[in-house]
Amino acid sequence: MAISKDKKATLVADLTALLSDSKMVAYAKYQGLTVKELQELRKLARESDVKIKVVKNRLVKVAMKEIAAYKDTETTGLTGQLLYAIGTDEDFSAAKVLAKFAKTHEAMELVGGFNGEGAALSKDEVVALGSLPTKNELIAQVVDTLLSGINGIVSGLENREQK
Repeated sequence: MAISKDKKATLVADLTALLSDSKMVAYAKYQGLTVKELQELRKLARESDVKIKVVKNRLVKVAMKEIAAYKDTETTGLTGQLLYAIGTDEDFSAAKVLAKFAKTHEAMELVGGFNGEGAALSKDEVVALGSLPTKNELIAQVVDTLLSGINGIVSGLENREQK
């Protein structure tokens, strides 16, 4: 079923707003996923404040041309049936959601992405960004490292008092 011009204009305006606020966009082929699996992906994305959009690539290209950061971005990778994960909170949240989902669902194939400055990212770059720990995980690791030294000193002093 064809989409009316008004509906296309609305979709492009929504995409333009989303892309303008995004810190990263990752896209993947989703052919072979069931509706239930796509709902599972959307739920996972909602938990990470990532928007999942399934729209025509041409509409995404039109929306990108309206944004200064994406105006000159390479879009040759936008072919086939793609879904777009758009992250607005953390830098790699979109890549993390798709990479995590792709690990358990073979039908999902990461294709590439764009960073907030409009640079195109390859599949390998998106996979690498998806494997990085989140900001909160990094903070927890640093705190754990700092506390391990203090805990060693405290337990050493406690052992000395017991003797």
